[in-house]
Amino acid sequence: MSNLKGVGVALVTPFNSDLTVDYNSLTKLVDYNIENGTNYLVVLGTTAESATLSTEEKQAVISHIIKANNGRVPLVLGIGGNNTYEVKKQIEEADLSAFEAILSVSPYYNRPSQEGLYQHYKVLAETGKKIIIYNVPSRTGQNLEASTTLRLAKEFPNLIMIKEAAPNILQYFDILRQKPENFNLVSGDDEYTLPVTLAGGNGVISVIGQAYPKEFSTMVQLAFEGKVKEAYEIHNNLVEITRSIFAEGNPAGVKYVLAEMGIIQNYLRLPLVAATEVLENRLKEDMKKIKRLN
Repeated sequence: MSNLKGVGVALVTPFNSDLTVDYNSLTKLVDYNIENGTNYLVVLGTTAESATLSTEEKQAVISHIIKANNGRVPLVLGIGGNNTYEVKKQIEEADLSAFEAILSVSPYYNRPSQEGLYQHYKVLAETGKKIIIYNVPSRTGQNLEASTTLRLAKEFPNLIMIKEAAPNILQYFDILRQKPENFNLVSGDDEYTLPVTLAGGNGVISVIGQAYPKEFSTMVQLAFEGKVKEAYEIHNNLVEITRSIFAEGNPAGVKYVLAEMGIIQNYLRLPLVAATEVLENRLKEDMKKIKRLN
């Protein structure tokens, strides 16, 4: 059974002013999250700006996070792409000894049919590795429909979970209602975390959670315990900033918030750029309103 329950966070990659990787800030970010209740860490997801990291940088980031984590929480590694056999090769060749599972985004740009998406994940499942399916239509241009997810879940036991980020919450509920017992679903949309967890989800792989780990992990734990009113108090406390951080693309918003907290420096690599002054002012106001948990 998977240990991936609660709040996982898709870690950003901090950069220095010269856009080299800022490993000191990365250590601070890892420690801050673990010490404040984050249940597991996702390494080299989309939020990490992994598309702009070289192969050598990716390996260095992986090694650094493994060392900083020091076995404290489970780790998940992002390996995805739109070349099925290349992704399979990367999974087979990766040293996964420190990782609980792979997070693999559905193929982007090619826009395969549902059968193509099924065949893609079937090939990845043949590696025998534990894999989390990641459906994020806003980035990939194609929705992995609930029927395809359920087909995969029933046929391949090592496809252990889906990070679902479809804009239609009914799709989450369809999967939760019909999934096999050994297959889990986590929200891939921060704002849907609470209703999805209350409906039987396993929590979230979050972006804003790395800035507010204590609040987010407490909210999810309250949901697991059925304490709906208390959980919604935290949800409502965080909902405005949850929306604001995505206003100019991810991770511009959350990097600004983390920089304001003194955890990282606020630099992104092109083609992404830092938040505009308008968004910075909005985020500052949102941060002031948040009631922090002791």
